[in-house]
Amino acid sequence: MPSLNHSAIQTNLVSFLNQHYRKQYTILSEISILMPEKPDAVPDIAIYPKLKLDFFEDQIAMTEMPITAIEIGSPSQSDNYIVKKINRYFEVGIKSCWFVIPSLQAISVYSGVGKYQFFSREMTLKDEITGVEIPLSDIFEE
Repeated sequence: MPSLNHSAIQTNLVSFLNQHYRKQYTILSEISILMPEKPDAVPDIAIYPKLKLDFFEDQIAMTEMPITAIEIGSPSQSDNYIVKKINRYFEVGIKSCWFVIPSLQAISVYSGVGKYQFFSREMTLKDEITGVEIPLSDIFEE
């Protein structure tokens, strides 16, 4: 269950990504992804190569994996649960995963299982896979 902080951070991330990377990527919030083995996944945010939207034929769930999956921690989820979810994303071909940790005002950017860089509020996040750069002070604004 998302919390106030979770929701605010998700809004800030989607807004920033759309403002700065919309021409290059399609940013989707809370989209279902059909996984090879159940259960399916719903990352908080998914970054796809630019998609062509068809407003006459909508999709309920994506079969194509995103480049990046972003998970935002909330009080009802353990860190271990999110790390397991991230590991599963890598198993199905997702190239980078972010674990947003609201209580630390930080984001870990994973490029593989157990391989990550940690970015705190004073830093600029750099995802080598997508080329996305975000000053974290913009994301953890009050």
